[in-house]
Amino acid sequence: MKYFITCAFLLIMSKIASSQTKQDTLSIKQAAFDYIESQHQPNPSRMERALHPRMVKRTFWKDKATNKDYVRETSTESMILLAESYNVKGDKFPAKPKKEIKLLDVSERTASLKLIADEWIDYMHLVKLNGAWKIINVLWQYNDVKQH
Repeated sequence: MKYFITCAFLLIMSKIASSQTKQDTLSIKQAAFDYIESQHQPNPSRMERALHPRMVKRTFWKDKATNKDYVRETSTESMILLAESYNVKGDKFPAKPKKEIKLLDVSERTASLKLIADEWIDYMHLVKLNGAWKIINVLWQYNDVKQH
């Protein structure tokens, strides 16, 4: 019995030591907010802060000429340019844009979340490098998949 209690205690302590902290949770959510809010109010430095330099953003698309589906990719550099230019007139989002973040899984150095925005859904993977959480993968779609 003593052996069982000791093993259970060590297992619980190792889980506590390796699980995310409250600061990790806040930092993960902040990266997702930086990503979406840098598009609401054009802010390329905020987008850059959120993304790993090798981030890849993907979605499915339909080629209108062939009617075939394919995968489109966007880079960190393109997303930073988007954050600078996409909503400069302030007409791309509602006055109070939707931005709901659902943490799907958080480990010591990796995380997965779902961002529900106005017209689309983004699934994101984040990585913690040198103490900072960065978005490294994004897979997104419009709520209405016919928009693709």
